[in-house]
Formats: sequence, C-alpha cells, structure tokens
Amino acid sequence: MPSRLFSGYQRQLIPMLAVLEFCVMVAAVYVAVLLRFGGIDVDGEVSIEPLWPRAVAFAVIGLMCMTAVGLYNPRLRDALEGVAVRASIAMVLIAAAAALLFYTVPVLFLGRGVLFIAIAITFVALLAVRMLWVRVMRSGRNYRRVAVLGAGRRAGHLLRFRRRTDFIGTHIVGYVPCPGDQIEIPEARQIHPEGKLLPFLRSHGIDELVVAADDRRGGLDIAHLVECRTSGVQVTEIVSFLEKELGIIHLSVVEPSWIVFSPGFNKRMLRLWLKRLFDIGVSTLVLVLTSPIMLLTALAIWLESGGKGPILYRQQRVGAEGIPFNVFKFRSMRVDAEQAGVAQWAQKRDPRVTRVGAFIRKYRIDELPQLFNVLQGTMSFVGPRPERPEFVGDLERAIPYYSERHRVKPGLTGWAQIRYPYGASKEDASEKLQYDLYYAKNHNLVFDLTILLMTAEVVLWGKGAR
Repeated sequence: MPSRLFSGYQRQLIPMLAVLEFCVMVAAVYVAVLLRFGGIDVDGEVSIEPLWPRAVAFAVIGLMCMTAVGLYNPRLRDALEGVAVRASIAMVLIAAAAALLFYTVPVLFLGRGVLFIAIAITFVALLAVRMLWVRVMRSGRNYRRVAVLGAGRRAGHLLRFRRRTDFIGTHIVGYVPCPGDQIEIPEARQIHPEGKLLPFLRSHGIDELVVAADDRRGGLDIAHLVECRTSGVQVTEIVSFLEKELGIIHLSVVEPSWIVFSPGFNKRMLRLWLKRLFDIGVSTLVLVLTSPIMLLTALAIWLESGGKGPILYRQQRVGAEGIPFNVFKFRSMRVDAEQAGVAQWAQKRDPRVTRVGAFIRKYRIDELPQLFNVLQGTMSFVGPRPERPEFVGDLERAIPYYSERHRVKPGLTGWAQIRYPYGASKEDASEKLQYDLYYAKNHNLVFDLTILLMTAEVVLWGKGAR
C-alpha cells in the first residue's frame, strides 16, 4: 500500500471520486434498511418512494462532512491510517448533522438503527474505495503529459515546485529551449525536437504545451503554436498553467497584459448581492452555533486576566477599496503587547500570547467576533485576510499588485488562509498574495462554499496558527 494516498490523483478526477462515494452512501442507506427491516417495503411503513430523498440527504451530508475533514483535498498526503482517522471524524460529524436535519426536517427521518448501520457501511466502503482508487490512479496511465516551450528563467519556476502533490496527475515530459532563453533547466530535462514541433508532440503523446519562453517576441514561432492549437494540442501560457494547477497567480511570471485580458475579476451586481446574502446567512448560523463557545471564551479570558483588561479588542484594518475599518477579535495577547505603540508581526511561539490566547488562536476561536463585522458589511465571510494599515503601506511599496487584493472585501476565512501558513513577514505576505489574487479573480458562491468546508479541516487540525 503506498504511503501517500493522494499523490497520484489528477485534479479533475477528485469530483469523480466524490460522485462515486456519493453513490456508495446512497446505496448504504438502502442496504441499512434491508439489514434493519429485512426488506425495502415493510408493512407499508418503509417504501422506495420516501426512502430515496432520505438517502440523497444522507449522501449530501456525507460529502460535506468529508470535505470538511479534508478527504477531498487534492493535496492530502495522509497514509491509510490518517485517512481512517479523518473518516472516523467525518462519521461523527455525519451523525450529528443528520440528527440536526431529522429534527428540523422530520420528513427525512431515517431512524437511529438505520442511520448508524448506514454510517458503519459508509466507513468500511469508504476505506475500500480509497484503497482501490489509489491503486488504479498510481498506475500512471491517467497522467496528463505536458511539454514546456522554454528552458530559461520563466520555465525555471516550474522546477521550484518539487512536491509530488504540486502538479497532481501531470507529468512534465521536458523543456524545449527557445532563442533568447537564459537557460536554467538542466540539460537532462531539455528536449530538442527536430523540424516542426507538432509531429514531436504527437509522437510523444503530449496533451498540453505550456508556453514559458523568456523572449516571447523573438523566441516563439507563432505559426508552430497555431498549428499545434488547431490540431488539438492544448496551448497554455505559464501563468494560466500555474493558476489552473496550483490555485495561485504566480507573481514572478505574471504580466499586466495577462491580468487585463484574462477572464475573471467579476464584479457583477447579481454576484455581489448573492455573496452578501451568503455572508448574512452563514454568519447568522455560525453565530448561533458558536455562541456557547464565545461565552466560555469570554469567561476564560476574564478569569485569566483576573478581571482586568478587555475581553474583546478593536483594531484598525484595511478593507475593500483600501477603506479602513475596525475589526473585532477576542484578546489573545497581554494588554501591553504593543506597549511601545509599534505594530509587530505575530511570531511563532509569540511570548506576548497568553495561555488562553494560544488555545483560541490555534483553533481560530479568537476570530469569531469578526462575525459581527460580516453582519455589518465591512467584511465578507470568505475573502483575503484584512491587514493592518501600518503594514499595508510598506507591503504595497514592496510587492507588485498588493493593492489589488483590496478589490474584494476581506474575509474571516479565505483561500490563502487554508492554503498557506499564518503570514508573519513580507515574504509570507508575498506568497499569500498569490492566493488572494487567485481568489479575487475566480471567486463565486461555489468557491466560497468549498473554502468554508475546507476551513473546517484547518480548524479541526489546528493548522497554521500562531
């Protein structure tokens, strides 16, 4: 059994895995009814017609809970034991969510016996499906074969992504040097087609050609690229390739013209209104569900400080279009954390953080008061992390395109927050900006919901906190 379960997966096959497991969970409900009652139709009380909506509801809950624990994260690198742990937590979440659903929507009631049998079947079937799926995927037969047109500085950025989970299901066959390239690709990775490019790509089974020449004006034969494209080979600019594969807009290779002409950065009124309704609905629900946790947190902070110092604190941050606003958070540091009046980055094992503060920061509990910012409209539930004005000025001067992250409202959680550790320097801010720009370019309700579910994985495993 391979030690890394997801390292051979193609990104586009993850939805297929979700569909397969959705069907497994629907079937699990039917099998559970058969085992519990000995048949689908029992004295007219259980029939196929009212059962299928319950089975579908169970499967939808299952997909959401498994996404929340990271089982559909394409970069999951857990071994089988780790997947089993995540699956176990998902089953507990499914039981709790199903019980809540049955209470609020009685027509979908399954019964405790059927529910727990279905959960047990789902758990066993899930592990079996994952083992079989990995064996098929790791055969390598489904990898996309990619050639890179360029062997210089721009192409060299692809070599810096070394983890097997960076380019999932993609095999880079080699790099074709172009005139004007400042060669950075080792000779062993270079390929030198003789004659036209298209016959070489066909003979090597190339699915996609990534254009990464340093000198695009003098180093590219446009006629060859047109021939490849019209013959069915996908031709992709390196910025778009990295955007698609890694979910980032790579600052080292992006150019203003690409931002101007590429699709995205949609700010249609309908989308903004839908996002606002999503923010209000989700924030209200989370506020109700977490209110006991917030009360206990407030009590813990008050007791630790001996009744001295504020429980909440307000801090100015930069919001949409660069407009400052006050963000609300539970106090996790000493009252004199910035006694000198100078803003400081949070550091790993920061001595200013209190014992209660360390716990609530690890599990993001200190961020919960920002739900009120979302309801106010100064923040969105999903978006780039709001930064302090004292840092923003320096970051805008040091990092290209940094101000573009302010084209959308800052968020309580976001694409950068779940994909990159807590930022504590200009270098971290530059790395996170690549994810923030990707979100600003591609955000929609489905993406927001996906980020929301993936945030649960970050919270459960306490990732990236300082």
